[in-house]
Formats: sequence, structure tokens, C-alpha cells
Amino acid sequence: MFSAFLYCLLMQRDLLPLIEGCSISTKHGNVKTDHMLFVCSGAFHSCKPSDMLAELQGRLPIRVELKPLTENDMYLILTVPESNLIRQQIALLSTEGMEVTFSDDAVREIARVAAEINSTIENIGARRLHTVLERIMDEVSFTADDFAGGKNFQVTPAYVRERVSPMLVKSDLSKYIL
Repeated sequence: MFSAFLYCLLMQRDLLPLIEGCSISTKHGNVKTDHMLFVCSGAFHSCKPSDMLAELQGRLPIRVELKPLTENDMYLILTVPESNLIRQQIALLSTEGMEVTFSDDAVREIARVAAEINSTIENIGARRLHTVLERIMDEVSFTADDFAGGKNFQVTPAYVRERVSPMLVKSDLSKYIL
């Protein structure tokens, strides 16, 4: 099993030729990476500058640490983009003839739950919204034919809390430590 540190080193070794400049074959022809700007994140989130290969330290001179998304950030992600997750769920279930509406309070509750889980379990950012929405809508998705024919299903804050309450249980992991 790879440790996070070893994985980070392997990732760096694989990325180094791209960042130094090379030609890559694509279906559209060769692409030179000599004058490309690279933004590295993801696998590097747990790396300190001293953990990076010396060759990369010089080629990635700017380090920016991001703050965790807040409840308000999550709400904006759920409401502002034209094709946000809420609209996607509504469109998905409308293909089954079901009309779904989310109250503003329910959307705020989804944002609150996602932010809380990120702060207590593992911070995976906005990807948490997909997990939470999936948990909320899974039962509705499987019973969509019951709501076919123009029946409306209203997602409320109470329904959100009912569906995600198992995710919010804080377990005492100390009992597993020997």
C-alpha cells in the first residue's frame, strides 16, 4: 500500500517532464509544454515545500493555501451557477415526469450539512455537495414513478435532516485504537 508521501513523490516524478517542457502526442497533433502555465493541486495538498523534488521547487515557486469552503460558499455553489446541482436534480427527475422543488431553506440546510461534514470527517470541498445531494435524493430517485404525472415533491429542511442524519453521527474512533 502506498503512503501519501510516496504517492506524492511518484506523482512529482511523472509530472516533472511535462513541467520542464516536452512534446506530447495528442489526437490533434503534438503539443509542446514549454510555454504552458501549470497549476498543481490535489495530490500536492498534503505536501510541504520541503517534501517536493528540488527540481519542482524551483519550477513551482508560488504556493497558495486555500481556506475551507464555508456554509455560504456551499450555498452559492448550489444556487449561482447556471447548471448547478439543484437544477441538475430537478432536470433529472423531470425526465421521469416528476416535479421536484427545493425550498431556499432546504438548499441552505444542504449547504450547512456539507460544510459540517467537511469540517468533522474529511474536507473534500464542493464535492461533498454531490455526496449529500445523492443521499437526499436516492430514495426519491428510486420511487420517481410514484410521483409521475405531474405530482410535486417538495424538498424541505426537515426532509434534508432526516435523510442525512446518519452522515452526521460523530463516532468515537478511540475505541478502535489498541
